[in-house]
Amino acid sequence: MKLWSDWGFTAASWRGERGEYWVLGQAFLLVAFAVLPVYYPSGWVKPQGLWLSLLWAIAAILGLGAILLLGSALYYLGQSLTPLPYPRSDGSLVQGGTYRYVRHPIYSGLIFVTLAWSLYQVSCSHLLGSLVLAIFLNAKASREEVWLGEKYPEYSDYRHRVKKLIPWVY
Repeated sequence: MKLWSDWGFTAASWRGERGEYWVLGQAFLLVAFAVLPVYYPSGWVKPQGLWLSLLWAIAAILGLGAILLLGSALYYLGQSLTPLPYPRSDGSLVQGGTYRYVRHPIYSGLIFVTLAWSLYQVSCSHLLGSLVLAIFLNAKASREEVWLGEKYPEYSDYRHRVKKLIPWVY
């Protein structure tokens, strides 16, 4: 149970003051994505041959990028890691490693891995699930940034230098 308290969970946590409900929403969306059935619109022909290979190559690149983002983000966060969007009281603002290119690489990695799976499966239902997850994680990141800005005065400058979810793009 020490891990839970280290992460910022307390007996009074479920009032939502540290973003506990954002964590539940994210968990729900990830589980829902995992159990989504593959869906193709009626009359739609699944790509074959070169087109399918191209989709799978893009999926592989996205999947590899997701693994690199997630692994690097977890490594560089170190003791500042928490599932809550509210920053740890003993944490520090991480700006090195993956965080030089994107402010929320864990969220980016989750979006990229779901997108990779959607392309690999050539599934419209999974593509829609990726979009819903991306919208949710963007909103969660926005809330997290308010708290980060309150805790770290240098966050404003960091926010202007580094993209939010997609390196060099957004």
